[in-house]
Parts: sequence; structure tokens; C-alpha cells
Amino acid sequence: MSEPTLSARAEALSARAGALDAADPLAKLRDRFTLPDGVVYLDGNSLGALPAGVAARLAEVVTEQWGARLIRSWTEGEANWWNAPERVGDRVAPLLGAAPGQVVVGDSTSVNLFKALVGAARLAAPGRAEMLVDAATFPTDGYIAESAARMTGLRVVPVDPARAAEAMTADTAVVLLNHADYRTGRLHDLPALTAAARAAGAVIVWDLCHTAGALPVDLDAHGVDLAVGCSYKYLNGGPGAPAYLYIAARHQAAFDSPLPGWNGHAEPFAMTPSYEAAPGVVRGRVGTPDILSLLALEAALDAWDGVAVEDVRAKSLALTDFFLECVAAYVPDGRVELVTPTGHGQRASQVSLRTENAAEVMRELISRGVIGDFRAPDILRFGFTPLYVGFADAERAARTLGHIFG
Repeated sequence: MSEPTLSARAEALSARAGALDAADPLAKLRDRFTLPDGVVYLDGNSLGALPAGVAARLAEVVTEQWGARLIRSWTEGEANWWNAPERVGDRVAPLLGAAPGQVVVGDSTSVNLFKALVGAARLAAPGRAEMLVDAATFPTDGYIAESAARMTGLRVVPVDPARAAEAMTADTAVVLLNHADYRTGRLHDLPALTAAARAAGAVIVWDLCHTAGALPVDLDAHGVDLAVGCSYKYLNGGPGAPAYLYIAARHQAAFDSPLPGWNGHAEPFAMTPSYEAAPGVVRGRVGTPDILSLLALEAALDAWDGVAVEDVRAKSLALTDFFLECVAAYVPDGRVELVTPTGHGQRASQVSLRTENAAEVMRELISRGVIGDFRAPDILRFGFTPLYVGFADAERAARTLGHIFG
């Protein structure tokens, strides 16, 4: 029997995509987002789509809370700006598998990472000399780690996360790892690596930027010490949305932030010349929070109402499986190389393909209504946000890629 023609395969894949979308219990969540017609958006791992309620919420914050209530909104009524970093932190916490009172929202990922790394070094047992750092980390994490290590007298040791456990010794003070590799989408073993760090007596810091909101993280269950992450990717908080800092409850009393700002003071309005850290996760705060971005994120988190992260993970894996099947059907052999692991336990929520002229290929995809992104020198990166990406999107993206390759 002859192989089915490409058009027959396309018809079959398109029909399957339609059936999968019709059976998808999360499909209706797409209505919670504002997306342009005719666009397949596969770059939510860089910037999430706009949740439908954010624009109206921001208008209300600007015109009523700021415009009408003025400075009273810091402490009065429903606005309560002063408590927003912890209030929004408690909204983020369930997506991280964290109990209330352990997440504070504010500042950027870089600033929170600096707090976490220096704080981790100060929590570590004395006499230890090494800070293990993911060798393939996002560049900013590496820059911050080098600075934090200089400040605390530690030596940075680059490590492959796959071999990080064996690199942890009695000389390891701090371990910094990314839950997923931002280039390849490889998912690292958070439970096992956290257990290894604890067994070695080290303090572990996880960067969750490319996983939180796409799959279960379960920080409390796995005994993570500290974690940071951004809110503008899978949490859909908007461009430049504030990041979050997780400080496990058992460490909060001893957590010594290198940025002791007035917002983290036990009595911020006493204006005393000496610093006394506030109790709990509040000590992770520094300066005045960016209220407009913070409350935009709070509104964006409404998109998660009634949604289980476990269901999101199941759809993420199904979407990426189907996308890979479609790529294999549509793209001529040898034109792309898969660099994302195929095993579910090693895959986050993105697919990365290596190809020649990747920047040009991505520009062409975008011109045809399929938005992914490019990572130098040769990576096409596609992020799958299950709250608003469907199976028909995955099929169309792969088919468009096939058209570009002829």
C-alpha cells in the first residue's frame, strides 16, 4: 500500500486537531484572553497573552484608586496597595505548590535572584566555599551569581544540571539551577536535585521562569529552600510585570536580604536609622512596589480561577506531542533537528528546533501569522501556553513551517 499523500496527511491531521480541540476541557479558557484574529501565538514563554479583564481593571486602578482616592489607596478600602505584594504573592503561591505566606511579588527576577543568592549564602553553613551554578543558565542568572558570589566570598562552579547532584559536596554552600533550560526546553529534576542539595547540606535556589504556570512545581512538597520567577510568561502578567520571591517558611526568620529597603522593615513608617527586618516573607520586599504592574498581574491571575495546574500540564504534553507529530509529517527530512527531549519527564512546555537560517525562518513564520521566537545562533523556539493555545494552532504552525521549507 502506498504512503498517503501530503494533502491526505494534512487533512487527517487537521481533522484530528479539530477533534482534540472539541474534546479539550480547557479549550473554553481561550475566551479569558484577548488574542488577535488569525494569529497562532507560540511565544507565551517570552510574553503571555493579554487576559481579558486586565484592561478594565487597570482603567479602574488609574481613574478610581489613583485618580479619585489618591494617596488614600495605599491603606484604605479595597485598593490596599500596601499589602499588594503579599496579597498577590498568595495568589501566585498555589501555582508554585506553596502555602500562603511564602511568596512576595515585586522587583524583577534579577533583583529577586540577587536577594535569594546572597540570602542563601548567609543561610548556608559556615566554611563552605562553592556556589554551583547551572552552566547553561540564562545569562542574567550567571551575571547575578558571579556578583553574589564575590559579595559573599564564594567561588562559582559551573555545572551541568544533569550531573549537579554528583557535584554537590561538603564544600557546596549554594546551588542555583533553572527548572527548565530556556533554549532547549529540557526540564530538570527538581525533586531529585533538591533532595541532593539538602543531603549535601547546601541551600538550593530554583529559577522557575520557564515552568511556573505550565506545570506543577510543588515547592513545599519537595522541600525547596528559595525560588524566583517572572510573571510575564506563563502567568500572563504583562510586559515588565513584577517577579516573585519564594522563601520557605522554615528559613524566613533567618533570611538576611542584601537589599534591606524600607518596605521590608518591621516598622517602615517609624523611619528609624537602623534596619530591623519585618517578620515573614515581607522581609523580601525592598522599595515602593510598582502598583500599576502589580495590580495588572493580580487581575491577570483571574484567568486561573478554577484551573488545576495538573490539567494544564496534561494538555501541554499533549500539545507538544501533537506538534512534533505534525512537524514530522510536514517538514522535509533533515531540515530541522529537535533539541527538546521527547520524554515527558524531561520536557517543559516548549519545543525547540535547530535549523539553518533560523532567524530568517522565524521572521517568515511571523509574517505568515505564526509567532514564535529565535534564539541565537540557530534555534526556533515555540512555547505552548495551554490556557489559550489549541491543537489547531499546533497543526497550523507545523504546516506553515513545512510550507516555508517547500
